[in-house]
Amino acid sequence: MTTSLVLDAVPGPAVLLVVATSMRLGWRLTVRAVLGLLTANSLYFAISATGLGAVLLASDNIFFVLKWLGAAYLVFLGWKALSSRESFFEKSVSAAPGRLYLDGLATQIANPKALPYFAAFVPLFLDRNLPVVPQMLILGGTSVFFEFFVLLGYAVLAGRAVVLVRQPRFAAWTNRIAGVVLITAGGGLASLRR
Repeated sequence: MTTSLVLDAVPGPAVLLVVATSMRLGWRLTVRAVLGLLTANSLYFAISATGLGAVLLASDNIFFVLKWLGAAYLVFLGWKALSSRESFFEKSVSAAPGRLYLDGLATQIANPKALPYFAAFVPLFLDRNLPVVPQMLILGGTSVFFEFFVLLGYAVLAGRAVVLVRQPRFAAWTNRIAGVVLITAGGGLASLRR
């Protein structure tokens, strides 16, 4: 479980989404994006339990598609931040909550690092002499439980930091920084090799 906590805490696309969303909308609404991320992780646990994860992991085509979908999505979010005329942190929140869950789900499903982690790493902790389903439920449930609090911690910290960056003199810079970080993360995913 320690390994899982360390991996959850390392910033990646999920943490980046949580931080950006929390700084824009606050940590309470960001919980919806966190639930989307965790739903995707639960799906990956289920895929790993059936052995389908190993099959998918062996497919170069699936890895390629996931890598480019994830990269394109992050670059799209970055472009939106860079091209926005209004502050990234002042956008209307009226329509956002309905999309937050789907943003989290899409971000994690399109993360090409998630499938190798679940398909290769999770089975190492299974006892072959015991039924797989109860072990996966315990392992998956525990992992999702702890990851929820790790991501919530990022959301709360980012939500508190927003007081500083919402000052008018930082508005243009926050759009640029958010855009560049998201596009850089997309470029990092695009250059990822197996």
